[in-house]
Amino acid sequence: MNFFEAVEARRSVRKYRPEPVPREVIDQALQAALLAPNSSNLQPWEMYWVTSADKKARLVTACLDQSAAATAAELVVFVARTDTWRRNRDMILAALQQRGNPAPQQLNYYRKIVPLFYAHGWLGVVGLVKRLVFPIVGWFRPVPRGPFSQAQLKGTLSKTVALACENFMLAITAQGYATCPMEGFDEQRVKKILGLGGESAIVMVISVGQEDPAGVYGARLRLDPKLFVFEV
Repeated sequence: MNFFEAVEARRSVRKYRPEPVPREVIDQALQAALLAPNSSNLQPWEMYWVTSADKKARLVTACLDQSAAATAAELVVFVARTDTWRRNRDMILAALQQRGNPAPQQLNYYRKIVPLFYAHGWLGVVGLVKRLVFPIVGWFRPVPRGPFSQAQLKGTLSKTVALACENFMLAITAQGYATCPMEGFDEQRVKKILGLGGESAIVMVISVGQEDPAGVYGARLRLDPKLFVFEV
């Protein structure tokens, strides 16, 4: 199906049929997710396709035993990482050098601007300084107003990971299968299952399977676009 058909066809499915999903369907959707746009191309995501029977059972429990998880053929956890930007930045710089003649503006951006916004220093000291200085600078010229803390950074990076989630779900839909994006889960339990720490934020758990007609709760309902779309 084409893009607009996939957008129209995608629904959040709360119950799946027992048929398996071919591995290549998940592989192709994960590749689509990795092509999502992301801030500064720093790719702060991790995607955990949970195939271990034990971990999958524990993940279903951590997702509050909701049927969208319990009946799914596959579960994929999308994670935002606040601690991988330096590693990824360094690899990007190396790739730019290998391509030859990188623009000075590119190198300056990754060497100076990226650390300015992503680093917060020991005990958040750098973030505190930015919280004090940036609003003052903002009186004289446009300036980003954050992120100033680890919590704000998680929120910023979660927006990027959500774009990957949408790519993933549309790719699954385009291949004839169904998904459900779940935010109803115990984040600490999910982190424990995946062996993750405080530098991670669980953005979404997405279930995948063959749609059961009973898993779609009625016709799609959208309110009047005039409430949400404005031309200014």
